[in-house]
Amino acid sequence: MTPRIHDLVPTALRRSWATSGHYPDLDLYVLFRAHRVTDPHRTAVIDAQGGTSYAELDDRARCLAAGLAEAGVCPGDVVGIQLPNGWPAVAADLAIAALGAVALPFPVGRGSREVRSLLSRSGARAVIAATEQRGVEHARDLVALADALPALRTVIAAGTGPAPEGCLSLDDLLRTGRADFAPARTDPDAAARILVSSGTEAEPKMIAYSHNALVGGRGNTLAALLPDRLPPRCLFLVPLGSAFGTAGTAVTLARHGGTLVLLDRFTPDAALEAIQAHRPTHVLCVPTMVRMMLDPLAKEPRPPTGLTALVLGGSPLDANTRGEARRAFGCPVVNLYGSADGVNCHTGLAGNAEPDPGLGVTVGTPDPAVCEIRIAPLPGTGPAEPGDPGEPGEIIARGPMTPMCYVGAPELNMRYRTADGWVRTGDLGILDDDGTLRVVGRLKDVVIRGGANISPAEVEGELSAHPDVRDVICLGVPDPLMGERLAACVVPHYGRRPTLESLGAHLAARGLERRKHPERLLLVDDELPLTPAGKPDRATLRARLTAPGTPTHHAQAG
Repeated sequence: MTPRIHDLVPTALRRSWATSGHYPDLDLYVLFRAHRVTDPHRTAVIDAQGGTSYAELDDRARCLAAGLAEAGVCPGDVVGIQLPNGWPAVAADLAIAALGAVALPFPVGRGSREVRSLLSRSGARAVIAATEQRGVEHARDLVALADALPALRTVIAAGTGPAPEGCLSLDDLLRTGRADFAPARTDPDAAARILVSSGTEAEPKMIAYSHNALVGGRGNTLAALLPDRLPPRCLFLVPLGSAFGTAGTAVTLARHGGTLVLLDRFTPDAALEAIQAHRPTHVLCVPTMVRMMLDPLAKEPRPPTGLTALVLGGSPLDANTRGEARRAFGCPVVNLYGSADGVNCHTGLAGNAEPDPGLGVTVGTPDPAVCEIRIAPLPGTGPAEPGDPGEPGEIIARGPMTPMCYVGAPELNMRYRTADGWVRTGDLGILDDDGTLRVVGRLKDVVIRGGANISPAEVEGELSAHPDVRDVICLGVPDPLMGERLAACVVPHYGRRPTLESLGAHLAARGLERRKHPERLLLVDDELPLTPAGKPDRATLRARLTAPGTPTHHAQAG
């Protein structure tokens, strides 16, 4: 059974944002269709198979929508999408919107346990999955889960070769569907998409967004980065199935009539080749991906041309990476703070000055067309009243991009939503006197060493400026004496070999007290592992640190 998706934002507020022009007040398929009508030959998607025009993509989406309808998908049904970046993933997004159904995308690579949890708790009626991706047969695996997913009626396999037994074929649906399919008339305040966030919960969180919140609120985030208001050409190095990737179909195409440049798998060389070949205006990725591209750029300088901005989100952006990237790519580097839970804020294009070296990471001035941001007094359980400027507290947000609710998790709605529509982010932040937001860390992401709290984000920010460090993640590891100790997982610059002593000396010189210095060091000689969503994989790093026989460096216990 599909859980009821209800909007926790008061209706009067939603309507006020529409009246103010922050919402287009149209569903995302209607918006996409308008671009198809006005410029049918414009390129919508560039992927490994070449270019796909708006007209071609629309025909495929309408055929797929007709095929899904014949397979029993109805308006309001949840449809999972587990596909790599490419036109089929985009066509699936559009087809589901045209049906008035709700898309639940998640990246390839998620384990079967997480996938089962997502599909079960959402009551998904159908899922479109890759026949095979990097050796994993996603569609076949989903058929095997059928007994545990009573609501799931249909598995659709996408990819080369025959569909596994028990699956429909995406190619067959595209061939037999009707391009004259009549799309549903969908309320723009109805649910369009469920975003998935691993967060800090035991199971992935699912957050429902309306059409207006996606194309309006989230669309306004990108609108502020389009200085000439021309359709953007966006290279997405993050999966479209991630929260960050939501800016693909709904925002880049439906809202802004742009072009998506897609790689089905990120590698530094492939990303740099795509930048040279396809001349994107914007590159959207996480800081770790940029750091991985900086080394080949240093060895073989090939300054990209035509870039309006690198837009970096998903994890904190340190000043060192920002500066190196701006010099290497020759364009502004935008630090995007955001989450699936309902907050976006970025540093913008204007000036793109060096960040202020004060406390936390500067992430720009909140845009009321996206969301208003306040700082709630800790521990964040009181009324959503703004704190004094400069006082740290929990970041709370409410505005046009605010999602409807958590799906299948009423306890999360109780914990993170207020009666008047505010979202508690679980992040610590400060609003300066001039309205600039600084993110200090996570309320839950704290290492407790002998009763003293340590923010890993603070230590990471300082270590990123060490001359031997190319990339770094800090996290807590269990310790029988102190409860936890701080560990640093470091990717060194080529030919460098940092030590705990050199890292400690660097932190001491920057004024960080001794108790915050890492006491374990794991040197990662290749790259930091990434999750399917493209973020640093802290769980894998923690497993390496705690595995018997892993070579790590220890500080003297105490």
